[in-house]
Amino acid sequence: MRSEYREEPCRTALNRVRGMPFDWSLNPYMGCVHRCTFCYVRTFEQRADRPSGDGYGRSIRVKVNIADVLRAELARPSWRREPVSVGAATDPYQPAEGRYRLTRACLQALSSARTPFHVITRSPLVVRDVDVLAEAASRARVSVTFSVPTLDEDVWRRTEPGTPPPRRRLHALRLLVEAGIDAGVAVAPVLPGISDRPEQLAEVVRAARAAGAAHLWSALLNLRPGTREHFLAALARDWPEQLDHYRELYRGRAHLPASETSRVRRLVAEAGRDVAAVPRRRRLRPPPEPEQLALALV
Repeated sequence: MRSEYREEPCRTALNRVRGMPFDWSLNPYMGCVHRCTFCYVRTFEQRADRPSGDGYGRSIRVKVNIADVLRAELARPSWRREPVSVGAATDPYQPAEGRYRLTRACLQALSSARTPFHVITRSPLVVRDVDVLAEAASRARVSVTFSVPTLDEDVWRRTEPGTPPPRRRLHALRLLVEAGIDAGVAVAPVLPGISDRPEQLAEVVRAARAAGAAHLWSALLNLRPGTREHFLAALARDWPEQLDHYRELYRGRAHLPASETSRVRRLVAEAGRDVAAVPRRRRLRPPPEPEQLALALV
């Protein structure tokens, strides 16, 4: 599949986020050639009346001026150096980044402004920017998370058709860890009946720990409108025997109950306990903030 790249300037770089574990996000690109069948961004594309089905990922918006806009926003007196999530809506290291280098320029801007940030990606291209990440980590809190839902070749090819192989992501993780970067793995999204089998989850956890993952978390698939229609259509094609199960499991809801999520988290935690401890490498950390000394009046 060939994608169209539209070079379009943006008015803002930082986006205020609600209902997420972070308050600010940054996305140098809109649209993603990874075209994961379960991508939650399809929900927001449908709301904006943009393609959320098979057309998603065929047109990528490239925010060619985003680094300049970001530098201006970070220079405002009102900016309090709050943590920024890079890649919350689209992978910041999808193939277009190899040409445009917008993510790299944005990370340099965040580093210069001593702003903490977190990158989430499915691409080993992030290793190219290890120099920028290391410099930024010496100034503010920096972390990288690789999304690795499964190591099963069949599940990966069917659900993440445009992504690099999961084991290449884990190799990239190892390289970042060796450079002192705080890097880890998100086992997400876990697909009920497909990738939630204990042996599959344990395989991911073992490989992540062996690569030196400093953090590890998991999350189950959520199926909001937009994502739901596309994922169920892909399910009917690839795992038709699972279709009725999913329709019943997600009937009237987008998120599974705590009993299901806690079960998967327990399996991941148990797999982690079974892995031999990997010696922790020295991680780059920013120096402590200088303390404001109070004047004592005599």
